[in-house]
Amino acid sequence: MDYKNYIKIVEDWPKEGIQFKDITPLMDNGKAYKAAVDEIVEYARQKEIDIVVGPEARGFIVGCPVSYALEVGFAPVRKEGKLPREVIKVDYGLEYGKNVLTIHKDAIKAGQRVLITDDLLATGGTIEATINLVEQLGGVVVGCAFLIELSYLNGLDKLEGYDVLTLMRY
Repeated sequence: MDYKNYIKIVEDWPKEGIQFKDITPLMDNGKAYKAAVDEIVEYARQKEIDIVVGPEARGFIVGCPVSYALEVGFAPVRKEGKLPREVIKVDYGLEYGKNVLTIHKDAIKAGQRVLITDDLLATGGTIEATINLVEQLGGVVVGCAFLIELSYLNGLDKLEGYDVLTLMRY
């Protein structure tokens, strides 16, 4: 299936010069959304994962149906102050400043095989930080899966040594 048929390019959003890749038309189409999720599920099956981890919020859109289909858990990665129990955190750089991501301290057990999911791989900063959190807890990242990769932003460079699946490249 050509998933690009279900992506809407929004010019100059959120700021001038950006071509935003809107995944909501893909989510709006049950067959296309299911097909995309099914591809990631098959990838995850081959990796024999124990748990799915996804950064907020669009990592949930991809990761939750994958974890459901595989009958494995899902662990959310959230911005600081959003998770209610004891967390570990990591700072990571943004284009203008920094951000903090957190995960519950008991979300991952040592040795668990982890699939990290998100809608988009851009510069790789968020996923690199998510990998850091998983590995701090003793998890083994066996794969990363994305609907879209913006290859011109070189996010794969930050994921060197990790197996990556992307369904679409721009």
